[in-house]
Amino acid sequence: QSFKLLGFLDVKNVPCARESVLYGSLGSLVVGLGHFLATSRVRRSCDFAVGGFICTMLGYWIYCRYNLAQQRIRQRMLKEGMRNRVLFEGSYLDPEKKQTGNERSNS
Repeated sequence: QSFKLLGFLDVKNVPCARESVLYGSLGSLVVGLGHFLATSRVRRSCDFAVGGFICTMLGYWIYCRYNLAQQRIRQRMLKEGMRNRVLFEGSYLDPEKKQTGNERSNS
């Protein structure tokens, strides 16, 4: 069963959403507790905790989505390279085929 955050963000099906929420909650705990230990001001520490949650969640979201996009680009390039290898294997366009002197004179 899926969990929707704020009514629209499906944490189960959206890539990077689960990790972002988990890291955001950890960041909120660290920032809020750290501010409370430094100043002993409860309300201000809660404000810092909310800000820490938002900053950590958005920061990890951007980092994760960037890495996911890079991975998809690499997968697309690899898939295209494999398709080209299958298409050109054994033909004169094959980059791995070594031409001998006799073959060069014939073509």
